[in-house]
Amino acid sequence: MRRTASPTSLLLFGAGVFLLVLAPLLAWYVAPQAKRTPVDVDTTTVFTGTGSYFDTSKVRTVHGQRITVTRQVRGDVADSEKSGNAVWDVSTSVDSDATLPAADTRDSLQWTLERWVTDRATNEPVHCCDESPVFDGEAYLKFPFDVEKRSYRWWDGTLGGVIRLRYSGTAKIQGYEGLRFTGSVPPTRTGVRQVPGRLVGRDKAPQVLAEEWYSNSAVELVVDRRTGRIVHAAIGPRKTLRAPGSDKDAVVLLESERLAFTAETQRQQVELASRDSGKLAVLGSTAPVGAAALGGLLAVIGAALVARGRRPAPDRANAHMMTSPPA
Repeated sequence: MRRTASPTSLLLFGAGVFLLVLAPLLAWYVAPQAKRTPVDVDTTTVFTGTGSYFDTSKVRTVHGQRITVTRQVRGDVADSEKSGNAVWDVSTSVDSDATLPAADTRDSLQWTLERWVTDRATNEPVHCCDESPVFDGEAYLKFPFDVEKRSYRWWDGTLGGVIRLRYSGTAKIQGYEGLRFTGSVPPTRTGVRQVPGRLVGRDKAPQVLAEEWYSNSAVELVVDRRTGRIVHAAIGPRKTLRAPGSDKDAVVLLESERLAFTAETQRQQVELASRDSGKLAVLGSTAPVGAAALGGLLAVIGAALVARGRRPAPDRANAHMMTSPPA
């Protein structure tokens, strides 16, 4: 009697082999493809705090005021698909209570419109697609995927240059743990601005090119490890004017010891980070490990059943001898 494999054993063996092939594909191809900066983004983050700003209507600096920084990021899907990069348009406005809500961002205390282009896999800057300004560094609106416990070069748009953020342990934001990075910016001249001389102590000069100076007492970012999304941010900016060649601040344009994400912005960022991190975890570890384990088990069971056979079938030659009439 010879034995034949049952359809069930072949099905189990085939499914096992399929899952064993699928596991490395998920880990080595699908997961890396999923680690790409999205292009269809439309998010708004809000910082608030108390500080000082130059009130143009009063022609003086006012203190103890609430300051709100609103940043809106929108992806340019068409240019992103055309270039293969992540192209984001970033609008940032600084407001007092008097300018909120602003019907026109140009009514804000300060307003900038920038265009950031990055490599979707590495987060490195890409200089194309009408990028403005030309920037450098490893991180700005987000960190690279799979954030490491090391220092990163972070682009400070107000400085117009990079600063080094040090890894400073972990922190929990609304119960969600991320990696914490900290740094600061010493007083640095960032440009010049034409102003009335009396504004900076040069009463005899109708107009002077005052020096713009900027510092940041404390930059703090908490970042999701898998996605590089910033779930919390806090800064301590100070922008001033100095008379040409002076080493003393004459006018404070903007100052706050701490401007930080609002609770609502934290919640929004944590939800997005948790969702995207969960997807990457499934594709990068849970699914491949599960597929490999289940595939190995099914393949072993199927192979064993194929080897043993499940339905005995009579040998044709012997069957002929048994059924033939005697001579």
